[in-house]
Amino acid sequence: MRWRTILIQYCFLLVTCLRSALEAVPIDIDKTKVKNTQPVDSAKIEPPSGRLSKELDLVSHHVRTKLDELKRQEVARLRMLIKAKLDSLQDTGIDHHALLKQFDHLNHMNPDKFESTDLDMLIKAATSDLEHYDKTRHEEFKKYEMMKEHERREYLKTLNEEKRKEEESKFEEMKKKHENHPKVNHPGSKDQLKEVWEETDGLDPNDFDPKTFFKLHDVNNDGFLDEQELEALFTKELEKVYDPKNEEDDMVEMEEERLRMREHVMNEVDANKDRLVTLEEFLKATEKKEFLEPDSWETLDQQQFFTEEELKEYENLISLQENELKKKADELQKQKEELQRQHDQLEAQKLEYHQVVQQMEQKKLQEIPPSGPGGESKL
Repeated sequence: MRWRTILIQYCFLLVTCLRSALEAVPIDIDKTKVKNTQPVDSAKIEPPSGRLSKELDLVSHHVRTKLDELKRQEVARLRMLIKAKLDSLQDTGIDHHALLKQFDHLNHMNPDKFESTDLDMLIKAATSDLEHYDKTRHEEFKKYEMMKEHERREYLKTLNEEKRKEEESKFEEMKKKHENHPKVNHPGSKDQLKEVWEETDGLDPNDFDPKTFFKLHDVNNDGFLDEQELEALFTKELEKVYDPKNEEDDMVEMEEERLRMREHVMNEVDANKDRLVTLEEFLKATEKKEFLEPDSWETLDQQQFFTEEELKEYENLISLQENELKKKADELQKQKEELQRQHDQLEAQKLEYHQVVQQMEQKKLQEIPPSGPGGESKL
């Protein structure tokens, strides 16, 4: 898992380097490789169809040289990681080329040149990592909710009957207060986007135009709505349900709601599953019946995150972990007591040694003969 974490970090570092290299020379194209006279429209580049990787052939020589050097550095780094791993395991006789295949974001058959295949693999690996990240976030949120309920129930056990009833009543009251909010529009529907158009963009709802809306919210003007740009569209809807000033509103739940909204829109709109929404995909989505007449959107307060069986299983896991921690704490306490005993023993020996040295010094002084009037020894 540690190696995978390091890989992901350097994978995104590599993506950053590639983007920097390409953005640094956005119009630096090798015209000898262009067969037609029409300019390349960067807004029409579509990674999943392979178009972005094909455009790589059009960049100039010095950009390709920089990409080749970045790839050589990445391959060398991967080989270094493998060697370090083998050294730590003291393993021998393993094919390094076979081990390199576990890093699936580069074409290792050609370690010296950065080609369109590398770009396709890099996009695929990054997309897979992001999907795994979303799944992990959902699992962590479920654990968070179970822990919150577990702590609430444990706290109730410490109260007397009267206090317990008061807390239960307060809990139900806060729950109802949280559920009492304005209607939440279906994410990605016409009603939801028109509300952003009117309240965030300050435009007349009667003039709503999907194409203009897309360009307004394509903040970096790259021709796509990415995940961050999409999530920003749901802020108005989330503000209907969550307020950081209210005790009953949980901001962790708000971020989970935002994630669910973004995933829903991506599933509905992102046809090629590259986690980017193109203008074409966006306009096609606005032509669907679901855009004009969507189903009602269920917020988190209308859903159950876990069953009682799952909660009991989680509590058993917590209990096991607490027992393990208690056992380790007891062992550490014993080690502390043993170290304290050894310390006390050393201090006693030090004191005894100091007393012996003092006695020897006094004995030496007593054995020195007295001096005469002229300072000579009487002896």
